[in-house]
Amino acid sequence: MKMTKAKRNKLIYNIVTFALVIGAFLILQSMIENKTISRSLKGQLVPICSWIVMAVSLNLVIGISGELSLGHAGFMSIGAYTGAVISGLLLNAYQVEDATLRLVVAIVAGGLLSGVVGALIGIPVLRLRGDYLAIVTLAFGEIIRNLVNVLYIGAGDGRLYASFLNKKLPDGIIMLVDGAKGAVKIKHISTFTAGFILVLITLIVVLNLVNSRAGRAIKACRDNRIAAESMGVNVTKYKMMAFVTAAVLAGMAGALYGLNSSTVVPTQFTFNQSINVLVFVVLGGLGNVLGSVISATLLTILPEVLRAFADYRMLVYAVVLILVMIFTNNPTILSFMKRLIAPFKRKETAGGDAQ
Repeated sequence: MKMTKAKRNKLIYNIVTFALVIGAFLILQSMIENKTISRSLKGQLVPICSWIVMAVSLNLVIGISGELSLGHAGFMSIGAYTGAVISGLLLNAYQVEDATLRLVVAIVAGGLLSGVVGALIGIPVLRLRGDYLAIVTLAFGEIIRNLVNVLYIGAGDGRLYASFLNKKLPDGIIMLVDGAKGAVKIKHISTFTAGFILVLITLIVVLNLVNSRAGRAIKACRDNRIAAESMGVNVTKYKMMAFVTAAVLAGMAGALYGLNSSTVVPTQFTFNQSINVLVFVVLGGLGNVLGSVISATLLTILPEVLRAFADYRMLVYAVVLILVMIFTNNPTILSFMKRLIAPFKRKETAGGDAQ
């Protein structure tokens, strides 16, 4: 069976995406082993993996599904706190010393809980039209942040103790979440290898979903909801599929991110973080998974690179963002790029006709 041009382009796109990610991982691993990587960049590797997963998952909602979500950091915070609690419980209550096992269980638990919360939000909201999802997810992110400020969780005697509003926990237990202080006494168990594996899982899930029958239905709902409904497509079902999948991946990214540090505080997951992830998606291109990977990587590293500018680094960062937005959306530049690519497309078409 002859492969169509569209399928061939998708295959090439997927191969390039995975090749770049795997190639970057191998290069960085070699640099780590040879100790040729700077300490600051090495410390950024796990957060970069987390932000890549966040950007790709949000692109699934905004770029592929066509719904605007402004509370993605809320799902990340659920994953981060869930991962910290599960890891602390396994270590302190059940004496599970295997760091890899604790990391895997924590990431899975963070993703599942975030997915459940995402489903609870999506069931009523995704039946509506307009910007309701953006409003609800914005409120959700702020509600989660304020709830965690008054949450106390401890582990001891093989049990998990929790208190809300007041720190009413038994004496002699180990605090895992201490209100506004956040998740404390976290054992650093996240690794760059684990982050790379999570990025690969995210790419496999998202690219397979996008290129599947369900993915085509999701894009049909995005492009024309009325036409999709008239053809018998269950719009709510497919939008829910994209939203919950993105919530699960964001929760897993949160667990990875949280277990990379000694403490996790609510101020790390404010509305600004959701906007940062949205910037990754927009600059990378709506619906462009590879673009999200590249933009999340570059924009995470950029503030660290600009530390030499001291007080002016965030100003320079903002200027760079503006320039990128201008150049990527400039009609003259886009037409110039099309003219550069046109000869290669003609050669490809001629080669196909000759066959």
